[in-house]
Amino acid sequence: MSKFTKVLILIAGLSLAACTDAGRFDNEAPGSGAGVGTGAGTGIIEGSANDPKSPLYFQQAIGDRVLFNVDQHTLDPEAKVTLDGQASWLASNSDYNAVIEGHADEQGTREYNLALGARRANAVREYLMSKGLPASRMKTVSYGKEKPLAVCSEESCYRQNRRAVTVLQAGLNS
Repeated sequence: MSKFTKVLILIAGLSLAACTDAGRFDNEAPGSGAGVGTGAGTGIIEGSANDPKSPLYFQQAIGDRVLFNVDQHTLDPEAKVTLDGQASWLASNSDYNAVIEGHADEQGTREYNLALGARRANAVREYLMSKGLPASRMKTVSYGKEKPLAVCSEESCYRQNRRAVTVLQAGLNS
């Protein structure tokens, strides 16, 4: 066997031996408890929609919006379930504050819809406060009919636009 072949076999053997410990690149010492709940082996990717501490999880798994009926700002049972999840998430993630945006559909005057959007945002804020969140962590803003989610003159679009959206803001409690 040539010297080149021997070196090639040796390199191949060392390469294969290096692949035997799948956890060798973890920065934590075994049993340190660091990174428990996220990272390798848990299936949770930090900051992704499957990370319960991420804003994407809040938006997609819990829900960042509630819908309203025509000319209404009262919360229905489905909205309260979503807001209960929001309150729980916000209580567990105190690094985030919330801006609650009130929206309306295109029907009615600009002034009426701005006022209705404000009532919707305030209804959400009051509900979250009733669940123990401090008022200092929440702000409200009304966009009325100025920022439609869906654009068409049909009930399917109107329904999507009659909403309050909880937008997270990081780092405001520092």
